[in-house]
Amino acid sequence: MALDETTVTALRAALKTTADEVVEAIIDEVPSYANALSGRMGGTIRRAVRTALGHYLDLAGGIATGGDAGDAAYELGRGEVRDGRSMDALLSAYRVGARVAWRGLAAGAVAAGLPAEEVAKFAELTFAYIDELSAASAAGHADELAARGLAHERHLEQLARDLLAGASAEVLLAAAQRAGWQPPTSLTAVLLPAAQARPAYRSLDPSTLVLDDLPEALGVLLVPDADRAHLLRQLTGRTAVVGPARPWTRVSASYARAVRARSLSPDIRDTEDHLPELVLSADVDAFADLRARALAPLRALPAGTARRLEETLRAWLLHQGRREEVATTLFVHPQTVRYRMSQLRELFPDLGSPQRILELTLAVGLPAR
Repeated sequence: MALDETTVTALRAALKTTADEVVEAIIDEVPSYANALSGRMGGTIRRAVRTALGHYLDLAGGIATGGDAGDAAYELGRGEVRDGRSMDALLSAYRVGARVAWRGLAAGAVAAGLPAEEVAKFAELTFAYIDELSAASAAGHADELAARGLAHERHLEQLARDLLAGASAEVLLAAAQRAGWQPPTSLTAVLLPAAQARPAYRSLDPSTLVLDDLPEALGVLLVPDADRAHLLRQLTGRTAVVGPARPWTRVSASYARAVRARSLSPDIRDTEDHLPELVLSADVDAFADLRARALAPLRALPAGTARRLEETLRAWLLHQGRREEVATTLFVHPQTVRYRMSQLRELFPDLGSPQRILELTLAVGLPAR
């Protein structure tokens, strides 16, 4: 339907008053807008309401328009996200606005002599227009939320990458601020298959950072201020390696240890249970050189004899020379231990010196590789 020119002119005369009534009703009835529509912002919103109503009267009067009311409503929905208001608040504002606007428009239409049957059609047109605007605002609100969610995820992922790369504290603080992430005291790196990263993440602290696109189809979780025993229980049933807790800006060290532990054995879960192996494997070449130098006297012996004496030396060092305990460990008679130790003392005349004991302890700490 199209309103006659007399009715449209009468309605335009009451446009400013109706727009002001709409804004005041929203302030009174929708708590989220109690302060948002005051001052300069209130003036902006009032002008926007007048523009929307004016556009509507153009449509109702059969006047072609640029159709920008829907675009404005879409941007309004996006703006509500930026201002921290929910779509429920905006829809409530639309409902209140529609009621008050219709009351003012209907009064003007009746006063202009619009017949009752035309008033009913006018009502349908009015509420259809409000529905169109609210749908456009809802689309803008949803799109802005989605865009912000994706941007937030990207910022969190970049923060995780910066942490793993060992970026400077300044870079990390800036990345955390962009991501809206509150730095904890410590972070613990958890290395696991990429397919398990997101499912595991869902059971952890929501502030946990996650990446699932690392080389070798691996993922990592950076867990804030973790209770280690509880974290290990939460990861039961998953192929996870848990690094040590480190100050959050130094979590790259936790990640590096987890990676190294995984390279040592697929069975390691808690790196804290395997510190000797990790220490001795930190520099493989240096460890090999140390073994070669420290155990050089054994190389002249037959392989079997050298192996038995190395085993005896390891047990003797671990049990601090207590013959009975060494014998029990090796499943041999104490006299056998005594005989082998006499051989070792001939091979290592300085066996009692602290430096020699240190080197031999390290050398036999792990089996030869």
